[in-house]
Order: sequence, then structure tokens, then C-alpha cells
Amino acid sequence: MDAADTKTESTAREGRRRRGGGAEARRARRSGGGAAKLPFIRRKLQPLEVLDEEGLALIEANAELVLEEIGIDFREDEEALTLWREAGADIDGARVRFPRGLCRSLLKTAPATFTQHARNPERSVEIGGEATVFAPVYGPPFVRDLDEGRRYGTIEDFRNFVKLAYQAPAIHHSGGTVCEPVDVPVNKRHLDMVYAHIRYSDKPFMGSVTHPERAADSVTMAEMVFGKDFVADNCVMVSLINANSPMVFDSTMLGALKVYARAGQGTIVTPFILAGAMSPVSVAGTLTQVLAEVLAGAAFTQLCRPGAPVIMGCFAASISMQSGAPTFGTPEPALVSYGAAQLARRLGIPFRTGGSLCASKVADAQAAYESANTLNATMLAGTNFVLHGAGWLEGGLVSSYEKFVMDCDQLAMQQRFSEGVDLSEDGQALSAIREVGPGSHYLGCAHTQAHFETAFYRSPIADNSSFEQWQAEGSKSAEERANALWKAWLAEYEAPPLDPGIDEALTAFIDAKKASMPDAFA
Repeated sequence: MDAADTKTESTAREGRRRRGGGAEARRARRSGGGAAKLPFIRRKLQPLEVLDEEGLALIEANAELVLEEIGIDFREDEEALTLWREAGADIDGARVRFPRGLCRSLLKTAPATFTQHARNPERSVEIGGEATVFAPVYGPPFVRDLDEGRRYGTIEDFRNFVKLAYQAPAIHHSGGTVCEPVDVPVNKRHLDMVYAHIRYSDKPFMGSVTHPERAADSVTMAEMVFGKDFVADNCVMVSLINANSPMVFDSTMLGALKVYARAGQGTIVTPFILAGAMSPVSVAGTLTQVLAEVLAGAAFTQLCRPGAPVIMGCFAASISMQSGAPTFGTPEPALVSYGAAQLARRLGIPFRTGGSLCASKVADAQAAYESANTLNATMLAGTNFVLHGAGWLEGGLVSSYEKFVMDCDQLAMQQRFSEGVDLSEDGQALSAIREVGPGSHYLGCAHTQAHFETAFYRSPIADNSSFEQWQAEGSKSAEERANALWKAWLAEYEAPPLDPGIDEALTAFIDAKKASMPDAFA
């Protein structure tokens, strides 16, 4: 190509860029903020299984041995010990030892699938079976964005993440502690957090678990929204109950569990595992401990209220044996997730694991690789409830604005992947093959023209333009494009309607609760 040809092509490229607004404008048009929300996933692909029948039976037998011979501590909760004693368990101080098969027998009353109702019925989700539900990051005390860097989270950050989760098409659930608002007293912040989920989103949400009274406040607020009778008979919240691994349930978690289970609300009983520190270094040993802890905690929900919804959780990461720091996206935790998902299916209750986990401090290549490895395993395992789906950074210490929308892009891809292969007449595309025949191309055929806008997933963040166009538009990195996208989502945000009477009742309840106690920051 000579100089004149080069100039002509450059001029034509510039004209195309101006007419179409460039790649930046095209990404903005498909940014997804405020777009139609995607329903929860109904997977059409079979899960990947890493254990055969012999391996599953071995893990199950080992877990029963742990329950029977070693036992699980239920600490500082005499009522829990009494309930276990009456159920036939052996009690020695805080240690509970379970006759073989007791926990599994109690879990027969737990539902295999259940619906978590949202205040907008169109946003209600099914949990269990072939369904997958994506929820955002949970628990970080810090937040990060490109403009202000790393800092403690505030209630304004919390509200922003609730709004972003509402805007994100592939986030099906508002989540829980999307970041910790440290500018609000510890004993009062749960009121503001639950209210934010109710006021700024109409997707399902999680309740507080940091104290039994805070769990009770969450139930009361849900009753104001849904009606007391409806809450008594339906699940409107799921909440996270962590085992204090290895093999301990403490009074805080047990107290919250009792409140939610007795109210008929869902709990996610989850061992928090950093293998090598809180479980054995081996996959099989970790799976044995995870199953034992879940069996004890999940069965306890049925002692509180038979039929209460419960999810088998598995949060598994490894540690660096050199530094002791947690690592993510490595093969061993993926194998734990795959195996635990199989065990949950055999147990007959829904399963939670994974998300978009990484140890990286910023939304860089390490974050992308580790999160992709974790998320792929999460989806291929057949997970029903995915906590930490978007926004996780720095081993769970940080909720990142940029990574939140980058992760949401990946969740939308996974949603498309989970649809599987379209084998309908249209999907077979024989009409296109006949029309085109040998030696031509498909760009102009009727089938391509009918599907060109929807045939392939199009990322709102990825840049697929030429080098020259990318350079002309500022040579922006993915993180910089994500920065613009989350700001656009917040600018476009419109709160879903909430009955003014309900809003007034919630506000009055919150004001009265806050006035009833002094501030506490510990």
C-alpha cells in the first residue's frame, strides 16, 4: 500500500469512527446500566464432576467419622446444646458428637429448592436445582476506585454498590454487606444497610448476622415490606452463617442462625476455609471437614424449624505456605468446589461457593486470571448461589468499583455460556448454509442479518478496535474504561418505586432503634 492508499484508508477509518461515535460510544450504547435485568440462570449444561461414586462414599464416611468420634463445638449456646441432646447427640461441655446418620436424617426436611421472594416479584429467584443466582461481594471494610484509591468504606459507598448491583443486568441478587460502612456505629449500621437494600433495589437481599438482635431487626424490617404473614410462610431473605473453622460454631453465628431458621428464612451454612491453616492441606481432607461442618450446622437449622431453607456453603481458598497469606484461583480450591457441589447434590440441598475471587491489590492481570479461574470453576461445578460474584479485591478486604463492573461483564458472559447450544431449527442454521454455499461468506446472508446484533456476546468494557482507533480515543486500559462505566451506571440510576407508607414505617423503626441505644464502634 503506497502513501496515497494509506492516507485514503486512514481518512475512511476516521470517517467511520466519527459516524459511529467510535468504540467508546458503541460501548456506552451497550453499557447495560438500567437495561432489562437478566433473570436468574437456568443452566442447560451438566456440571463437571471430579469424584466417582467410590470417592463420594469415602468422603461421606469420613465426615460421619469426624462427627461421631471428634465432634463439633457449639460454643456459649446452652439452648443449642439442649436441642442436640434432645435429638440424641452426645454432649461433653461445648463438644457435640453425633450418632452416625443423625445429621443427614435431620436434613431430610430441608427443601431441595426454594424461592427467595423479592419485593418486585419479577426479581424473585429460585435457589437450588438447575438454577444459579449471582450476588455481589460481601464483607470488605475497604473500597477502592481509580479516583480516590483505597479507603475505608462509608454508607455512601454501600449505597453506591447497592445501586450498581441493581443496575447490573447479570446480578440477580442485591447481596448483603457489599462493603462495611465504618462511618456508622457498629451497633446501628445493620439498620442502614438493610434499609439501603430495600430502598435502592427491588432485588432479593440478605440480612444482618453480626448479632441475634440485628438478625431479628432484619426480620422485622422484612415483615414491614412483605407483610408478617407472608414472611412467616415464605423466604424473603438468605443470610450467611460461617462456621469458625476448624469445627466450631460460635454464639454469634448460632444466635443469628436460630433467628432466621425459626422465622423460616434461608441460611447459607459455610465453613470459611483457608486450607493448610483451617483445614488439612489435602483436597480430600478439606472436603471431609467441610461436609462435617455443614452437616452439623445445616442439620441444626432443622432442629430450630423443620423445613427451614438452608444452603450448603463452601468457601475454600489455599494459603501461601511461605507467607501464610490466602491465595485464589489455584487448582486445589477448584477441586474442593467441584467435590463439595457433588456432595451437596447428594445431600439434597442447594449449594453455594466461589465467585470472582483474587488476592490482587488492584484490578490488574492477576485479578483477572485469579477471578476467571475461580468463576469458571464456580459455574462448571453447578453452583446455585454465587456470593462474591462481583467487586472482590485484595483477598476480600476491598470492594472495588472498577472490578465490580468488570466482573459483571464476566457474569453476563457466564450467563450466556450457561444457556448451552441452541439446537432449534434456527440454531442449526441450515438455511444459511444453503443460501451461502461453497466459496462465499455469511456476512450478508439472511440468517446473519437476522441475528447480527444478538449472535455473539458483546462486552461493554473490552476494546476490540484497531490500535489506531484505541490510541485516538485515549489509549485507555480496561480499568479506565470500567471507571467510566460505573460512573455512567450511577448517573443513569433511578430508584425502583417503594410504597411511601412502607418507607415511612421503615424510617420510623430505624430512628426508634437508633435512639434506644448509644453509639458503639466496637
